[in-house]
Amino acid sequence: MRRGTCVGCEPAPLLLGFVLGPPLEENLRRAMIISKGDPLVFVERPISAVLLAMALAAVIVALLPAIRRKRKEVFVEED
Repeated sequence: MRRGTCVGCEPAPLLLGFVLGPPLEENLRRAMIISKGDPLVFVERPISAVLLAMALAAVIVALLPAIRRKRKEVFVEED
């Protein structure tokens, strides 16, 4: 484990998660109350749909190396 990491996580994103998590959760709850529980409110407007798609793409790009590594481990032939 590298010096300055906590449980394998970088400290800056971890701190951002702790700081921005509660307001994000509060605003998500508020949006769901205003929309009467309809989750489609997040994709009705083009800008929000684009931002959600970009966030999903970023998560997929971040996970691809780990998925590829696991696939290589699974398909290794034993002698």
